[in-house]
Amino acid sequence: MTVEKLRRTASARHLVWVLGLTAIAWAAVTSGPSAQQGSGARLNRAIEQFANGEAAIGGEHWRTISLEHNPFMIDDLETALNAFEQQDAAQPRVTPIVRINHEADESFHHVVKQMLDAGAFGIVLPQVRSAAQVTELVRAMRYPPQRGTQIPEPPGRRGWGPGGATRVWDLSSDDYARRADVWPLNPDGELLAIIMCETRECLDNIDEILQVPGLGAVMIGSADLSLALGVGTPGANGGAPEVRDAVRTLGEACMRHNVPCGIGTGSSLSTDPERILAGLPEPNESTYP
Repeated sequence: MTVEKLRRTASARHLVWVLGLTAIAWAAVTSGPSAQQGSGARLNRAIEQFANGEAAIGGEHWRTISLEHNPFMIDDLETALNAFEQQDAAQPRVTPIVRINHEADESFHHVVKQMLDAGAFGIVLPQVRSAAQVTELVRAMRYPPQRGTQIPEPPGRRGWGPGGATRVWDLSSDDYARRADVWPLNPDGELLAIIMCETRECLDNIDEILQVPGLGAVMIGSADLSLALGVGTPGANGGAPEVRDAVRTLGEACMRHNVPCGIGTGSSLSTDPERILAGLPEPNESTYP
């Protein structure tokens, strides 16, 4: 194996899955939405890193609790979220974000509401295909606009009932309502709307998708993307040349629109296509996002 291959492999494996939680590094650019500063102390450590133009490291700043491929019950989820409570700190030590078990073409609004009400600071929506689906995610995460709202669009549809969230966030109900909005659409928001781009349609529609107000970041699912492109072995083949080309296309689009993105295999999230490609596995190496 060449030195370059060793470097790429080390980068791809630098962060690993820990106790079923995805460990991923997120990096933001210093211009555009990632440079916006909200008022007051941040609760979401990933957003705090983004706003400072710095990387947010999985396992250090935030973690994803994945329900997509796991028989995860709500009671178990609430137990996991309770472990993130601030315990008199200014913010949770690690920001919890949930990848839901519904795909973008399913009715997922009720699941988003339940995860946020339990205390999640962000939602990852799998199998996104269109900008309309991203808009529905943003709407599901926002409360309906109230009198004097300065950012009414896209209008939220989330119902009220954040008992668990106010405990995890350590806020009053009104303070929670003010801060439970999507960033960077609302510079003071503490929620991240994240999509998984792992379909041919997402690849084809990426420029339109990245312009949806309220989108916080993109996670590229190289395993499912390889299957969607028909280059499996027949299993997942995230290192296929076609996947690398697709990831480069997605990375360059994210760079144009200043949206952080990366690969869900433990690599860095960035707007730099080369950094994204460094996180890909070697050809024919099994991947799981």
